[in-house]
Amino acid sequence: MLKLICVVTLACSIAPAQEKSIAGDWIVDFDYLGSKMYDRTLIQDTNGSISGTLLGQRFVGTRTGTKILFRGTTGGAEGEATLTRDGFRGSEIIPSGPQDPHPLRLTFVATRVPPRPSRPPLTHTFKPSVFYRSFSALNPPALNIAPGDTVRTETVDNAGIDGENIRRTAGGDPQTGPFYVDSAMPGDVLAVHILRLTLNRDTAQSDDVISYTAMNRDLAVMTKDNKSAVTWHLDRNRMVAWPEGRSGHLSAFEVPLHPMLGGIGTATIPGPPAPPTFDSGNSGGNMDFNEVGAGATVYLPVNVPGALLYLGDAHALQGDGELNGAALETSMDVEFSVDLIPNKNIKTPRVETPDYIAAIGFDGSVDGALKAATDSMADWLAKDYDLTASEIGQVLGVAAEYRVAEVADRNAGVALKIRKDLLLKLKK
Repeated sequence: MLKLICVVTLACSIAPAQEKSIAGDWIVDFDYLGSKMYDRTLIQDTNGSISGTLLGQRFVGTRTGTKILFRGTTGGAEGEATLTRDGFRGSEIIPSGPQDPHPLRLTFVATRVPPRPSRPPLTHTFKPSVFYRSFSALNPPALNIAPGDTVRTETVDNAGIDGENIRRTAGGDPQTGPFYVDSAMPGDVLAVHILRLTLNRDTAQSDDVISYTAMNRDLAVMTKDNKSAVTWHLDRNRMVAWPEGRSGHLSAFEVPLHPMLGGIGTATIPGPPAPPTFDSGNSGGNMDFNEVGAGATVYLPVNVPGALLYLGDAHALQGDGELNGAALETSMDVEFSVDLIPNKNIKTPRVETPDYIAAIGFDGSVDGALKAATDSMADWLAKDYDLTASEIGQVLGVAAEYRVAEVADRNAGVALKIRKDLLLKLKK
């Protein structure tokens, strides 16, 4: 977006302007026709010679006295800003072009990326009183935490019912949070370590339907009358479950439980409407990947200051794809910790378990989700393991394992997994 010549006026009350360097890592909060957006820029300031990347474009310039001149490497725009106690603020004007005859004025505020808190890690016990049904950046933070901290909290089920079988909120996969992570800034990656998931009641809800996206015509006709709600009994001592009132062919049927979080995501950018909590995308959300259980780490992009982490939609067990549109939906006690990976870009959410790494792709079709997962894993292997294009093809050809995470919602989800013991054999 930056095709600019940007004039910045800085009024410094602490030191003479010609001695006040603006070198460093900055977050730019700007208004785009009423929509709040964020960008991250690293500015070099060497004796008044300015350079960096802003809004996706390279710029160069000079600093003279109280004024700084930025010039984009392509195109042109003009703007001005004033130094404040926390950074600088101002506006820029993008000139008219062949597709838009009207100049565009953008206002912005720039603040330095804060350092990671230096205090020792804390453990927080948080009992939620409000739950949210969108992954919005505009919802107020429920709790401020820092990288390294641990949180013990709880979720309600997809219908808003808690561990005491009390309805606490409306349904639609309501989420606990959001949790504001100090020093998390756009351009970082949030690592969420799932430490414990504990069932806190003896029932779960499901049904007998099959998602239409997983059926052909014959199966759709055969199951057209399937519309029964099914209550499951959860034996928390033996960690098994069975349908209440089981009879017939299911009279002895029971399944081993594997608690998981169907929903975990960071807030999306605040400009477009926030996705509802039953939706998924590159910021996570209602991913319904059944390997997001205790011992897993979920990697999510940070889109807004503080990341604003949401989690919920707990399942006592879910088969691949969440074919019923509802797994064994229940409430749960959750313990997790967070950490930050600064200045890292990931294309889609990532999951790491003791044995695997997995890249998750989302799309309106399973085919598209598979392609997104493959692209994301290739990016992971290139950036973190230094593999060439040829090496990536060779590794994926023998090591890729695909799991269909989700087919019941608007977006399908596919996870591409690779065993970690194979990755240990790669030579750096």
